[in-house]
Amino acid sequence: MYTVVGVSFKKAGKIYYFDPGEIELKKGDHVIVETARGIEYGEVVLGKKEVTEEEIVAPLKKVIRKATAEDQAKNEENKRLEKEAYYICLEKIEKHGLPMKLIDVEYTFDHNKIIFYFTADGRVDFRELVKDLARVFKTRIELRQIGVRDEAKMIGGMGICGRPLCCTIFLRDFDPISIKMAKKQELSLNPAKISGVCGRLMCCLKFESNVYKQLKKEMPDIGETVELDIGEGEIVDRNLVKQTLKVDIGNDEYVEVDLEEINGYESN
Repeated sequence: MYTVVGVSFKKAGKIYYFDPGEIELKKGDHVIVETARGIEYGEVVLGKKEVTEEEIVAPLKKVIRKATAEDQAKNEENKRLEKEAYYICLEKIEKHGLPMKLIDVEYTFDHNKIIFYFTADGRVDFRELVKDLARVFKTRIELRQIGVRDEAKMIGGMGICGRPLCCTIFLRDFDPISIKMAKKQELSLNPAKISGVCGRLMCCLKFESNVYKQLKKEMPDIGETVELDIGEGEIVDRNLVKQTLKVDIGNDEYVEVDLEEINGYESN
């Protein structure tokens, strides 16, 4: 077993394990760590815990130190420099006439590298752009093409539910999502209603799937005949979240009832 802390470098970003050594760390602390990209400034999002060898990526790197006030000031300065680099890169992209959309810029903590994230419909020959940027910033340059889901996570926004996008708040990884999940939740298959701002199927279809699976077990199926106080009727529709049913009681008459109003019904 290994003692680790979980560190993230962005809000709702992926969690990476590091060896805390003798450093006392708790959730919310900021730390300086060494990564494959260089020295980075991150936040402890998981306190000390024991994990198996299968859960880590060997070799497990150690936390260099708990972040100091100077480290925090440098991180804030990096954020300011990233904004400047963003607009410089925009000018260079326009100068070279490249068919790409710049999304974000990120400095490594030690200024060993600048990463420019962009989207494009296809491959982009950005070799001259990289040379231009290297002459300006005098450090290693990386241009990384990302997908539309990553773009939404970086930029943020509001979902059709009226809340901030899940991927910017708490979803650290993107899971595969299928139209089958929408069907199982008895949702409209209208793409406009089940797609997020990224244009892909909404992430909530995945993490809400198990909830709907349980709700369906607790309710009778459409087409079943049920007994009400006013007589028998056939279920023609149901609302899984509200736990209500629309029942056809004959003569083109329908009633909406709560689940507990069905006589003798027991969930699976």
